Amino acid sequence: MPKIHRAAGTAALLAAGTLVLSGLVGTAAARPTVPSGPDVPSAAETLRAGRAPAGLLQALRRDLGLTAGQAERRLVNEAQAGVTLGRLSLELGARHAGSWVDGADSGTLTVATTARSDVAAIERAGARAVVVDRSLGELEADRDRLDRAARTVPALDAPVRYVDPARNKVVVEAVDPAAAAKLVAAAGVDPAAVEVVRTGERPRTYHDLRGGDAYHMGGGGRCSVGFPVTRSTTQGFVTAGHCGTVGRSTSGYNQVAQGTFQGSTFPGRDMAWVAVNSNWTATATVVGSGQQVAGSTQAVVGASVCRSGSTTGWRCGTVQQHNTSVTYPEGTVSGVTRTSVCAEPGDSGGSFVSGSQAQGVTSGGSGNCSSGGTTYYYPVNPILSSYGLTLKTAGSTTPPTTPPTTPPDPGTTTWAPGTVYQPGATVTYDGATYRCLQQHQAQGGWEPPNVPALWQRVA
Repeated sequence: MPKIHRAAGTAALLAAGTLVLSGLVGTAAARPTVPSGPDVPSAAETLRAGRAPAGLLQALRRDLGLTAGQAERRLVNEAQAGVTLGRLSLELGARHAGSWVDGADSGTLTVATTARSDVAAIERAGARAVVVDRSLGELEADRDRLDRAARTVPALDAPVRYVDPARNKVVVEAVDPAAAAKLVAAAGVDPAAVEVVRTGERPRTYHDLRGGDAYHMGGGGRCSVGFPVTRSTTQGFVTAGHCGTVGRSTSGYNQVAQGTFQGSTFPGRDMAWVAVNSNWTATATVVGSGQQVAGSTQAVVGASVCRSGSTTGWRCGTVQQHNTSVTYPEGTVSGVTRTSVCAEPGDSGGSFVSGSQAQGVTSGGSGNCSSGGTTYYYPVNPILSSYGLTLKTAGSTTPPTTPPTTPPDPGTTTWAPGTVYQPGATVTYDGATYRCLQQHQAQGGWEPPNVPALWQRVA
């Protein structure tokens, strides 16, 4: 069992009666201040309680058992944690062993490292430091080995695999522990790096063949719209790949002819996009909360996340693990995010958001919204970059005339709106060089010098 050495961090506190960032102070070291800039990347300005939709706050209170104040503070703290983590993960590099937020209002960011010499830097940033034996890269490599083994060894009885930074292990959730043991042996992974957790849950995709609201597929079936997007002058939306294949037609919640699947991948990944006809207009609204999507910055593990679907409406929970692999009866899907949000058939493809930031589309899960469950979403940023799509956001105007791309890595490119940037990517803008701190899709108004929460100037 790995040794885990804990170092007490300086948790940031929220000054009573205020949600502006100047009210965030630490007992020994304050969290870094989020610089001003466009509304979305600024935690203090965008996610303060006064601007959070009432439906979102109500769902957080209901599903996470929070008070009104805790729900409000959570949104600010989680956005700030993303900024702090972006800087720390780049500073730690290969020594980074994962991170998460916890507490009712996500008031504590914990960052794990394999080097004790990093503790001081982590604490200076206002986070709590944990020293562990295995790096995030090592654990992710072990999970990848398990995924490859799942192609040849039956994995339906050991259907879920993910890295758990708090345990500093790869977790295999298994209906039958013997199946997990066979998978670990076939993968050649050190058993000491794996923890098998027994579960009675068998994940499934949330595809409903009974009809209903949201959108309907030609030939039968119902799924939920993920996020409206544009591709040059074409409008459409992203959704789950298991909902339909390329060329399949769709009609809207009102049974009016809507569009056609232009791209779809499942299994392996669970992503698709539908181009709509001129009767439909892309908006930045998420149904059920009044939430306006403002960007696609990835949420930190432990952060609150909410889902909108055509069967069960607006439901909330927390991000449990990114880069999870899950084996459905139809095959394995890798790269999904595991959450504590519930879902039911017909919710597939629907939108997951954290605060005002798009996170992904509902893939599948286990349980239901009566007894509770686990749901997985496929991240939105890979969908956008794979299909050359631009997320429709609040205040967005004319989309790029050429499809957005993901810049090559390594190398420095010129910053361009519509491009999906990963942490560590470098760009040039107006003669200066910047390094990306948080995964996001760039948009007009988010130029690197305007959003220090997303970009760090390096030259």
